[in-house]
Parts: sequence; structure tokens; C-alpha cells
Amino acid sequence: MKFVLASHNKGKLAEMQKILGELGVEVVLQSDLGLDLEPEENGAIFTENARIKAKAVMEASGLPAIADDSGLCVDALNGAPGVYSARYGGLDDDAARYRLLLQNMRGSMTRAAHFHTSVVCLFPDGTELTAEGECPGTIAYAPMGDGGFGYDPVFYVPSLRKTFAQMTPEEKNAISHRGNALRAFGTELKEYLEKH
Repeated sequence: MKFVLASHNKGKLAEMQKILGELGVEVVLQSDLGLDLEPEENGAIFTENARIKAKAVMEASGLPAIADDSGLCVDALNGAPGVYSARYGGLDDDAARYRLLLQNMRGSMTRAAHFHTSVVCLFPDGTELTAEGECPGTIAYAPMGDGGFGYDPVFYVPSLRKTFAQMTPEEKNAISHRGNALRAFGTELKEYLEKH
């Protein structure tokens, strides 16, 4: 069974393939089908943005489409950057965004934060599967590590004493918000596939 990932992000595709491949599901990027869709993500919550992306790709491809929307929610910033994580400060560069985040947190003693992911899968028959995942952590005082993407260099997981950017892909997938959401989604999808 083929699913289209409503994303251009090869990092996300690799994470999805690793987890969903076990169900015998093939996941391809929308660009692999010649689609270059960038629907406006104007939802107020992660699930709404994921649904917007999945719907656009499902309608354009005629195949089941999976989308996720993820973000970093920082307690000291009242949950910001949240749904605006990918366009925080109007910046178009991962390093610039996490530097702005560190700047905005200067002097803050509260470093608690969490990553959140909402996954939405839409089928051409109108079926919708959703799942959520979180990963608690703190914001480091300086970037550490050179793996991952986005805010990974400044998202510190105390139990492992590492930022996401210092972890192996396997370590990160085992605890990450996207890993947790995809495992929950995998359970939903398995039940769906068994019934259909």
C-alpha cells in the first residue's frame, strides 16, 4: 500500500519509513509524484495544520496522504513558538530561528519545553486517522551537536543528557515527539488495515 507524505523533508520521510515500513506500507514524498504543494498552514493548532496538508496532497494524488505538524512549545514563552516553529521570527533558517529562541530566553530561569507532533492521515474514502505525540525536555543555553534539524541543537533531554542533535537517529526515534506520534499512528493504521 502506498502513502504520500505531505512534505518535502527527507528527514521526516526517513523517520516515517523506518516506523511505517514495519507495516508493509510504502511512504513516498509528494515530490516523488511530481507534486509541489505548499498549502497555507493557517490552523490554530497542530492537528488543523496537519489536516490542511494531508487534504491537499490526498486530493491531488488520489492516494492516502499523511501529514504531520510539529513544533516546539516553550513554557517561559507561553508555549511559543508552537505552531509557528517553522517560521519563528519570520526567519527562513534553522540556526537563525534557534538563535532567536535563545535570545528571547536570555535571563529566563524556566527552561522547560516540549516538542509536540500531530499526525493526520486522510484516505480518498473520507477516513481520517490521527495521532499525537510529545517529548518533554529543556532548552539548552547554547547549541550542542550537529545531527538532526530544526531546534534539535537546543532541545535537551535530561534523562539522556543530550540534545536531539547529539543523539543517534535510533536514540531520537525512540523518545521523540514524532516517533511517539508515529508509533501511536502505526497502531491506528494497523487496526484500520486489518479491518479493510
